[in-house]
Amino acid sequence: MRIRHDAAHYSLPKGVDDLVHGRSPDPFSILGRHNMGKVDVIRVLYHDAARVRLVVERPRAGVMERPMRRMGETGLHIGTIPAGARYHLKIQWADAVEETDDPYAFGLLVDEADLHLFSEGRHPHLDRVMGAQPMVVGGTAGVRFAVWAPNARRVSVIGDFNFWDGRRHPMRLRHGAGVWELFIPGLGPGERYKFEIMTREGHILPQKADPFARFAERPPATASVIASPAPFAWRDHDWMEQRTARQAEDAPITIYELHVPSWRRPQGDPDRIMTWRELAAELIPYVMEAGFTHVELMPVMEYPFGGSWGYQPLGLFAPSARHGTPADFAAFVDACHSAGIGVILDWVPAHFPNDVHGLVNFDGCALYEHQDPREGVHRDWNTHIYNLGRHEVRGFLIASALMWLERFHIDGLRVDAVASMLYRDYSRRDGEWIPNIHGGRENLEAVAFLRQLNQAVRDTIPDAITVAEESTAWPGVTRPVEHGGLGFSYKWNMGWMHDSLRFFARDPLWRGYHLPEILFGLDYAFSERFILCLSHDEVTHGKGSLLSRMPGDNWQRHANMRLFLAFMWAHPGKKLVFMGMEFAQEGEWSHDGQPEWHILTDPFKSGTLRIVTDLNHMYRTLPALHARDCDPTGFAWVIGDDTANTVLAWLRFAPGHVPVLVVLNMTPVVRHDYRVGVPVGGAWRECLNSDATEYGGSGVGNGGYAMATDHAAHGHPCSCVLTLPPLAALYLHPAGDGS
Repeated sequence: MRIRHDAAHYSLPKGVDDLVHGRSPDPFSILGRHNMGKVDVIRVLYHDAARVRLVVERPRAGVMERPMRRMGETGLHIGTIPAGARYHLKIQWADAVEETDDPYAFGLLVDEADLHLFSEGRHPHLDRVMGAQPMVVGGTAGVRFAVWAPNARRVSVIGDFNFWDGRRHPMRLRHGAGVWELFIPGLGPGERYKFEIMTREGHILPQKADPFARFAERPPATASVIASPAPFAWRDHDWMEQRTARQAEDAPITIYELHVPSWRRPQGDPDRIMTWRELAAELIPYVMEAGFTHVELMPVMEYPFGGSWGYQPLGLFAPSARHGTPADFAAFVDACHSAGIGVILDWVPAHFPNDVHGLVNFDGCALYEHQDPREGVHRDWNTHIYNLGRHEVRGFLIASALMWLERFHIDGLRVDAVASMLYRDYSRRDGEWIPNIHGGRENLEAVAFLRQLNQAVRDTIPDAITVAEESTAWPGVTRPVEHGGLGFSYKWNMGWMHDSLRFFARDPLWRGYHLPEILFGLDYAFSERFILCLSHDEVTHGKGSLLSRMPGDNWQRHANMRLFLAFMWAHPGKKLVFMGMEFAQEGEWSHDGQPEWHILTDPFKSGTLRIVTDLNHMYRTLPALHARDCDPTGFAWVIGDDTANTVLAWLRFAPGHVPVLVVLNMTPVVRHDYRVGVPVGGAWRECLNSDATEYGGSGVGNGGYAMATDHAAHGHPCSCVLTLPPLAALYLHPAGDGS
């Protein structure tokens, strides 16, 4: 077909000056294909191209090349083709020729239904819609980009592929949702990119990383990286089939918390951190040998500042590139599951840092954060607070949570800093906060968000768990949403932690006067489904190590440490300890170092690790110690008032299983002939003695068994007469059945 060249085809359309100078809010109105009867006018913008040719695909006549006319110094090139003909571009650069499809030849990309759900904060799979999505459109492979920036005048995709020039790939605005989109042919996984955003006033903001990126450069670099869409080949079917039972409230759950960069330095090199595959090779055997059921990773979502330990994340959809690719992270989770170990991630919806490449002032306005600092700034951390009153922000966070649980088979999320979310006056003085609509201090938007989050998890991945770090007495944290609660599966028991640490730091000779400090926790032990936590927060910021808080000489400090751990494992509630505690590390944790692995040659240290291993084994194999962790019928006091001897005793129960008697001697004085009531007579097996020589103790005990006679005591028909070792715990159960 011979095309008549009409001068109108080459006239400069309205708005071309804004387009050329990177100010146009609607590049598709000028660029791409525009029909003019029997011909389509094609306009492209390449400022630095020597020339551009149209490669026209004709069904009968084959391929034909047509030159495009360069329009002066504008960088705009215009050409014509038969109406509806397929075409691509051949671009002559100074040193190369590039053939590519025209990004502006494609129609609307993101489905209206997806945009509608996004605007309502109800899209569960935003990781499949927003950000950079490799795909094939009309037979052309490339990447579709989508970003939320409703207040921007212009948004462009920039990267190595266009020399970080924001004039090259301006995006189309979907006005109803405030989402900008563009499909760039020829791009694929591994490309670096960001967004260049112009404000309504015409200012160019610092280049922004993609809030929905599923991969990023390794910090301190800040670009987003197009992630591979290839699904991971999971081999954890058996684990996933059993997960509901393994994480139920009647299951034994013991959690090993760790900071991945500092858990162990490869080859002892202080400047190196482990990759996910290195971590799997070393961590999994260690955790299996110690008997923990789960690992909990301090935040691995991409974060710019290593000193934040991950608690100031910006890439809520991206595992940190510090340790490898998303596929490497999936392989780590898969390996944990294959070994029977669950994986919990710390997840931070309470705040985000103010790094300029991140979410702050994202499109020139307070978008993800509050405008008013009385609502939007965390003074403790100098970070910004998410505006949970916006549907899109709530949806962004919930989609992040669901992505980790679905895409990476994560077993649970521990939600950080929930207390700071629930109260508008958290860590604020009078006049520094704004009351809610009823004049109260409760953050109603955060309450609604947490309920929506937990309901979404329960509806979508019902066998996953959520855990609240909540340090106040907010009622119903683990109560179901439909019953007025927040809907978490478990709550960290911060009150138990503070009271217990205070008690065990006291001189043992005076502990009898302070028994209420550790008795009080049992008054509310069943008000929520609790995890007893000794986390990283207790061994940093000048607090010293857990061992350093134990009083006495070196022997007594380690005896107290073993007693504390045995007390914890016998107390109702699931268990969590931070790395290094399991072998009584001497020094305070530092994220720049690693646990003091070299001291495991010390018998006291190896003995502490051994008792933790044995406690984990007993906790799993004796149902009385775990099956009713969240039920008051699983606990009964035997002795709770012996302030003279500072001795405590209680029973743990599980239907159909033997009870376990727990006796604690909180002083360094051996108690001979100490009578303790029990429900049945006969031999009781001493299954744990924290003073055993293999743990580094003195070996005082009862020879492995105690006989219960029909001498009534403490409200029970029978009793045992025991020798109580110094600063030690005893566990005993009827000898006829070890189950």
